[in-house]
Amino acid sequence: MPNSSGLFDTAFDACPIVAIIRGVTPGEAASVGRALYDAGIRIIEVPMNSPEPLKSIEVLSSALGEKAVIGAGTVLTVEEAEAVASAGGRLCVSPNTDPAVIKATRSLNLVSIPGVFSPTEAFAALAAGADLLKLFPASSAGRDVFRNMKAVLPPGTRVIAVGGVTFENAGECLAEGFAGVGAGAELYKPRRTIEEIYASAKRLVSSLMLCEER
Repeated sequence: MPNSSGLFDTAFDACPIVAIIRGVTPGEAASVGRALYDAGIRIIEVPMNSPEPLKSIEVLSSALGEKAVIGAGTVLTVEEAEAVASAGGRLCVSPNTDPAVIKATRSLNLVSIPGVFSPTEAFAALAAGADLLKLFPASSAGRDVFRNMKAVLPPGTRVIAVGGVTFENAGECLAEGFAGVGAGAELYKPRRTIEEIYASAKRLVSSLMLCEER
C-alpha cells in the first residue's frame, strides 16, 4: 500500500479541508464523494456513527481511488481503526485523544488526527504519533485557547479547526494559524441534493483559497 501520510500531505496541501459526511449511506457515497472532489476537496471522512460507514468507505475508495484520501471519523477503539484499514481507509479521525488508538492507526499505515482541547492532550497525542491535531470543538475553545496552545506546541505542528466551522469563519481559521478545517453540516446533510453539495463545497473551497492568496 502507498504511504498514507504522503498521499494525505499532497491532498492537504492542495486543499486543507476535511469533509465530514456524517449520515451518508453506501448508496449515495460515490456521488457525494465525486461532488466534493469536483469542487476541489481531496480529503473525505465518513464518521463511524453513519449508516454502514465501512461500506461507504469501501465505495468511496473504489470510486475515487488515490485521487482523494478517504477515511473514518469518530474512531474510538483500536478495533475500529483496524476495520477502517480493512475497508481501504487511509485516515482515522477521533473526537478525543487515546494513545492506543493513535498508535494502532499509525502502525496500520493510516493517518491519525485525534481531537484535543488542551495542551496536555495535544502533547499526549503528539507523543503517541499523531500526524495532525484536531481542536474540537473549536467553537467552544475560542481564539485564546488556540493562540496559547499554538505558542507551546513544537514548530510545524499542524492543527485543524473542527466544530462550528462555517462559510463565514473558515477563512478566519487559516488567518489565525490553523493549518486547515474540518467541515460537516456546511457541506453535507442527509437528503441534500448533489447539486447543493457541490455548490456548498465550492463555496467553502473558494473562501479558503481566497484567504490563502491574501
